[in-house]
Amino acid sequence: MTYSTGRNPKPFKRSSNWTDLWFKYKTLKHKHVVFKMQLPSLNAAAAAKNEKHPAKNRSLGSSKDLTSLLSDELLLRIFSKLPDSQRNPNSLVCKRWLALQGRLVRSVKLLDWSFLESGRLVSRFPNLTDIDLVTACICRPRNSGIFLSHKFISFHLDSGFSPGGFIHGENLLSPESIDRGLRVISRGCPNLRKLALISATETGLESVAEECPTLQELELHRCTDLTLRGIAACQNLQILNLIGSVDGFYNSVVSDIGLTILAHGCKRLVKLELSGCEGSYDGIKAIGQCCHMLEELTLCDHRMDAGWMAALSFCGNLKTLRLKSCKKIDPNPGPVEHLGSCPTLERLHLQNCQVRDQQSMKSLFIVCEAVREIMFQNCWGLDNDMFSFASTCRRVKYLSLERCSLLTTDGLESVVLSWKELQRLRVVSCNNIKDNEVTPALSSLFSVLKELKWRPDSRSLFSTLSATGVGKKGGKFFKRV
Repeated sequence: MTYSTGRNPKPFKRSSNWTDLWFKYKTLKHKHVVFKMQLPSLNAAAAAKNEKHPAKNRSLGSSKDLTSLLSDELLLRIFSKLPDSQRNPNSLVCKRWLALQGRLVRSVKLLDWSFLESGRLVSRFPNLTDIDLVTACICRPRNSGIFLSHKFISFHLDSGFSPGGFIHGENLLSPESIDRGLRVISRGCPNLRKLALISATETGLESVAEECPTLQELELHRCTDLTLRGIAACQNLQILNLIGSVDGFYNSVVSDIGLTILAHGCKRLVKLELSGCEGSYDGIKAIGQCCHMLEELTLCDHRMDAGWMAALSFCGNLKTLRLKSCKKIDPNPGPVEHLGSCPTLERLHLQNCQVRDQQSMKSLFIVCEAVREIMFQNCWGLDNDMFSFASTCRRVKYLSLERCSLLTTDGLESVVLSWKELQRLRVVSCNNIKDNEVTPALSSLFSVLKELKWRPDSRSLFSTLSATGVGKKGGKFFKRV
């Protein structure tokens, strides 16, 4: 339709509505959308054409996954370079990527035992080397709002509690179920290196030991003497953590019988941790005589009988001795002349221990007289008298004191000045050690140390030590906090 204004009439179109304007200015974008919608039909036509002319129209491509041209090995190398945060999204792309991502997983913490017994665990993750079964072995409500966490174990629990602890026999899987699960692991994970589980059986551990020759690290909760018979076939076992009893959780017994079985069966042990285990001189002696490669021994909340400390001298290659959360060290270590010593020992660490018995502490430092590194962390009863026994160790190069509130500046000075080889000193949160009590002799020692961390309390900022020359000879190794 046209309109005239009189002279030189010019035809013109009716003003466009909003729909026309939108299509006018969005033409390119709209065409792109239409093209994407028509792409499958074009691909279908191109595919039909390519059957007659395979050399033409290759640029149109097809809907085929281009990553299918890459081998599994190449895709695995690509996936292994991606950050962990992208692995789960990648596994949702297709079934092939899901399977490939499963081959990259090396460590899992199982929560549902049926996932293991059905075989889906080993089929989904065929290259596992580290499996934690502890939580899955505990039959507890998953939807409980109460979550209990311990340094050894964590799980959901209901509101009930009995005097024997949170975990009883009825709260654990049956021995038959555990054996079936371990057989699945032994068949499907031949490269297994680390395993953690609770209430294991002798039969189940034997199957793992026979089928997984590369097993090197084992963590057993609620362990007993009979259980240890099953790991005698673990010829290459190097790291073992035995947790016999945990106060408030479960109780089991590991005695000299189990320690002797362990010593004769696992002669390649390098690190051994005994938590809540019973025993005595005979058990520790058997370990020292049979496990010649043992370099690190940790005792946590031990229930050892009196006299066990004298057996440490049989550990000929022991380099590190750790005592954690021990209510006692050794109430009756015996005559000093029968204690012996560990000539290869380098590190002595005590954490959260009660060190109130003078005879125990004196005997401990006699056995560890060759030590180069001593660490006390939050130890109750460590006063000047107890710490004075450390002067027996003449070769100490590093001392760390943390949260030892009974020790004073005089007690510290009397010992560290006798150590002629001391190079590093760390004093943190020891409130009875004061800046204003530091003597010129002690400040002179500070000035030659390679490393010094001096923060006995929150107010200590080297205010009184600034004029003593501290750190001038220590040079670049000196840490001022």
